Amino acid sequence: MADKSPWLVRRRRRPEASLRLYCFPHSGGSPGEYVRWADELPDVEVWGIQPPGRGTRVMETPLDSIDTFVQGLVESVDFAGPFVFFGHSLGGLTAFETARALRAAGRPLPERLVLSAYPAPHLPHPRSPLHTLGGGELLAAVNERYGGLPAPLLADPELVRLVLPAYRADFTIFETYQHVRQEPLDIPISVLGGESDLASPYLPQWREHTTAECTVELFPGGHFYLREHPEAFMQALRKLI
Repeated sequence: MADKSPWLVRRRRRPEASLRLYCFPHSGGSPGEYVRWADELPDVEVWGIQPPGRGTRVMETPLDSIDTFVQGLVESVDFAGPFVFFGHSLGGLTAFETARALRAAGRPLPERLVLSAYPAPHLPHPRSPLHTLGGGELLAAVNERYGGLPAPLLADPELVRLVLPAYRADFTIFETYQHVRQEPLDIPISVLGGESDLASPYLPQWREHTTAECTVELFPGGHFYLREHPEAFMQALRKLI
């Protein structure tokens, strides 16, 4: 059963809901940020994807390849009933590849992909890699490039030690990812981003990955625009799901 999988967490159980929303976290991110959306989406059962190394699985070894991530998730979770995938940043990539894996297995697909702040996956990533940096250098570089890391985390060596493996694994996935061309999906893709985010110029190219509708919507703000303008973001999300 889906609710028995260690890959999934939720805040509110809503078996009567007509839709499930599965949220794929950003690099180093916790599913807790997303399951709180259940308070804003009373007609939806919201699930957070919890890979090894996060939340209650913090003592497990994080996965550092897209193949092992997707395989582990697909083997563990049913994705039953009408559902939508949401993924922010790296979560956009893992949501997309999970949808492709479900198609390959002949299993039901999400009604829609809502992908946030991640460039189309076939495009190159020319920026210098971060996953090879040591210790606090990695987190400092992540914060400088993308923002979003709380100052108390960066100042606490014990917290750095605890979260560093997950960040390194996630950036290894992102920076070593090799896109394999397949037939486009036949489900709608909705792409969201921040107007000043470095990824935003590369969002329209997601159109190459679906034969259905593909829309792009930008909001004021940077890579974490959804935190900067949560009401506008949530309003847009409600319309999409």
